[in-house]
Amino acid sequence: MKENKFLAIYNDLLLQIRKGIFQPNDKLPSEHELSQQYETSRETIRKALNLLSEHGYIQKIKGKGSIVLDVGKYDFPVSGLVSFKELAQKMKKRVRTIVHELQVVKPDDYIRKYLDVTAKDEVWKVVRSREIEGEKIILDKDFLHRKFVPLLTHEICENSIYEYLENELKLKISFAKKEMFVDKITDEDRKYLDVDGYEHIVVVQNYVYLEDASLFQFTESRHRLDKFRFVDFARRTH
Repeated sequence: MKENKFLAIYNDLLLQIRKGIFQPNDKLPSEHELSQQYETSRETIRKALNLLSEHGYIQKIKGKGSIVLDVGKYDFPVSGLVSFKELAQKMKKRVRTIVHELQVVKPDDYIRKYLDVTAKDEVWKVVRSREIEGEKIILDKDFLHRKFVPLLTHEICENSIYEYLENELKLKISFAKKEMFVDKITDEDRKYLDVDGYEHIVVVQNYVYLEDASLFQFTESRHRLDKFRFVDFARRTH
């Protein structure tokens, strides 16, 4: 029952944070006040607060208590391999994909550096911005080897490329290597994103492989700083 109790308190406090009852930088009631409010022990309250802290919703500061962090960010899976459409369905937010560019190109030095192609190959170049709750906050630049993806349409790119690749082309997408860094805002970012005065952007580069280990896609996702939160789980092995 104790475990159920602290999880129930965690979920209740989380709901209040998400609804804006507790705003960013607000201080939560003290452990003593919460234990009285929920009619439970301070140990149970501490467990609930620790869970909120671990998941990035509060910061416990010695001498000040539990401060609510800004949760107006979206969890983008950096270690997972999930399409934007799948992510949007889980977020349950108003989203839209805007296709700015869709064309077949001959790979230049930049593309050849990141994708296993030669100058003679052809590559699909897809540039899309992702709008969440009316703000364009992600710019996705996809390069796909035409040997594996002979056809792409505007409609497919607006909906889900991965859904098309797996359901229509029957490609088995297996794994990805990812790199993440902070870059300066470019003119292209300003053109396609609501940069909101920011001068830097979070870049996640994806090298995506098929089941037979063929590298068929390189993607550069450029995320607005204030709307990006890296979420991962790591366990130390012994």
